[in-house]
Amino acid sequence: MSDVKNWQINREMQYPYEESRPQKQWSIVFDLNKCIACQTCSLACKTTWTSGKGQEYMFWNNVETKPWGSYPMAWDLNILEKLGRQDWAKNGETYEGKTIFEAAEPEEVAAHFFPTDEDWMYPNIGEDDCTGNLEGGAHLNMPHKHWFFYLPRTCAHCTYPACLASCPRKAIYKRPEDGIVLIDQSRCKGYGECVRACPYKKSMYNPHTRVSEKCIGCYPAVEEGKQPMCVQNCIGKIRIMGFISPPWKARMDNPVDFLVHKKKLALPYYPQLGLEPNIYYIPPIHADLEYLTQMFGPRVQESIDNYKTLKDDPVAQGLLVLMGSTDRIIHSFKVANGKATGYDEKGQEIVTVPVTEPLIVREAFDSELGAARHNTP
Repeated sequence: MSDVKNWQINREMQYPYEESRPQKQWSIVFDLNKCIACQTCSLACKTTWTSGKGQEYMFWNNVETKPWGSYPMAWDLNILEKLGRQDWAKNGETYEGKTIFEAAEPEEVAAHFFPTDEDWMYPNIGEDDCTGNLEGGAHLNMPHKHWFFYLPRTCAHCTYPACLASCPRKAIYKRPEDGIVLIDQSRCKGYGECVRACPYKKSMYNPHTRVSEKCIGCYPAVEEGKQPMCVQNCIGKIRIMGFISPPWKARMDNPVDFLVHKKKLALPYYPQLGLEPNIYYIPPIHADLEYLTQMFGPRVQESIDNYKTLKDDPVAQGLLVLMGSTDRIIHSFKVANGKATGYDEKGQEIVTVPVTEPLIVREAFDSELGAARHNTP
């Protein structure tokens, strides 16, 4: 085991391989306050990548309802139970507990659990269920206030992937040019060690081809300067794909760096697992704080407070408006004179949008045309 730096838990940790960060790191930021679980992202991904034999129950992108929905069933509860009680330091920055690599048994690479076939069969269980004794025939009686939120998930293309660390065939690799984690299916023999080890359960076994498969980060699109299909097709405009830098190399004109490092709005999920995942979430401001803390770490309250003050920050507002406004990867952005502009890797303008959309009130009766516009677009 090697000692590697994990900035998300603010300390060094043990990992089977030496630290080797890519030239650029693929990443996505999700604003959970906007997700409506329309599943357009899931269907965009499925129709593009997982419509073949053996992939019937396979969703590289899924959206689940928290706190009770999950795909596969209870993936988060199982891995947290394996990890056991762990704590963050009082400073709210350093994780003092064990990661899944440090908590592993001597014969294991990472503490893990293995889902059954049935666990994968209900990708949307819990969707839009009410809690308690609400009108409408709710069947769940939860012991807490009535709240839920939607959690879109895809492979986090981790800096320290458990799937890669556990593969006995060395069939999994992390691309140095963009940090995307892929499975070489010509080397994979379907042992399933990656399925066991990934705590987020984003490596999946195909019983038809008898090899493992996973989200490929839409690398053919990324190589062409375009965002993944799940990002391009997001109706709620809740996500943006870009390249994240570690804190010591952060650029404030980089959209992902700005949201994660500058504004401290977006947080990794389950950072205590130790994989340094590269999926980041802006937490929902209405959900239970204790639940959010165990999912996103001790900086949740800070993130929520920052989100509530966005009305006073035109730069952050402009960036959030840019989310979903182009299919191209925004490498840098600028907000000035009430407009937000995104640029590609060469500094060429991709898109410009107003920070605040103009409000136009049309009279019900157009005297010039002699026409009424009542209830018409």
